[in-house]
Amino acid sequence: MDSLNILITGASGFIGTHLIRSLIGNNHNIYALDRLPPREQHDGVTYLQHDVRDLTSLEIPEKIDRIYNFAAVHTTPGHEDIEYFDTNIFGAIEVTELAKKHHTQEIIFTSSISVYGPNEASLNEASQLTPNSAYGYSKAQAEKIHMSWANDAQTRRLTIVRPAVVFGEGEGGNFTRLAKVLRKGYFPFPGRTDTIKACIYVKELLNAIDYIHAQNTHIVVFNGAFNEKYTIEQIIDTFTQVSFPKVKKLLIPQALIMSVAKVIAVFKGFGLGINPERITKLVKSTNIEPSCLASSGYQYQYDLSTSLQDWSKDTAGEYS
Repeated sequence: MDSLNILITGASGFIGTHLIRSLIGNNHNIYALDRLPPREQHDGVTYLQHDVRDLTSLEIPEKIDRIYNFAAVHTTPGHEDIEYFDTNIFGAIEVTELAKKHHTQEIIFTSSISVYGPNEASLNEASQLTPNSAYGYSKAQAEKIHMSWANDAQTRRLTIVRPAVVFGEGEGGNFTRLAKVLRKGYFPFPGRTDTIKACIYVKELLNAIDYIHAQNTHIVVFNGAFNEKYTIEQIIDTFTQVSFPKVKKLLIPQALIMSVAKVIAVFKGFGLGINPERITKLVKSTNIEPSCLASSGYQYQYDLSTSLQDWSKDTAGEYS
């Protein structure tokens, strides 16, 4: 493998941290950029504390061969609408301008399945984008900015991945919250058990990005999700089979659990991240097809069960 000068934005985040782990040891020169300090430090990585919304003063003394643009405001709910647009759109503009300055020919950009909006019907990469949140709208606009950069020259390569719910060590999001609830010995389904939740293990996501990017396509957009469509009940059942065998499942009317969530939200969710908006998300499907991965011949290395087993092993059963 040729040595590359690689810039990673959002390098201190969940996926960025795993990406650095996957790249070290391959003789690349890695520049890890984030406005926050890194979660962990590795020899041979240059850490840059910088805000992606303004990269005009960023100095990197050599040509950048590849940029992974992972920087984003993404937690929903959790931010004012303007924050999603401010970081995700202006960040896209700044990153593509930096790429022009450094004659960068490759960008890998993490968008989101939020650009499709919640959906009971099956959607794939060819489906119309119908975001219904500030996060989804901002990611859809950021995709267009990156595509404009790529279309300026046929020598440029742009890989856009729309990840589903990504889980694994250091995630601190949806799956971590599920594990915290299950550890208490119960799981209350909010009104239905058949909600489809597209998801993918972080290590699988990075494998898929490498595979698709290696196809050397000018512009490619793909959904980062497992090929099997897991319902919320299947996710809970798999969790219980792997780590929480004594969990009791309850089906609670949505109206009742929403009322309880509103009360719990007043007390900050008792540390479980419970609030009405997250409950609402649990009853809306994200029925996403990874059609690009399927048609490309990609071979998955994990399924949901082996992913949870691997995550449990990496964190001594803590799912942290």
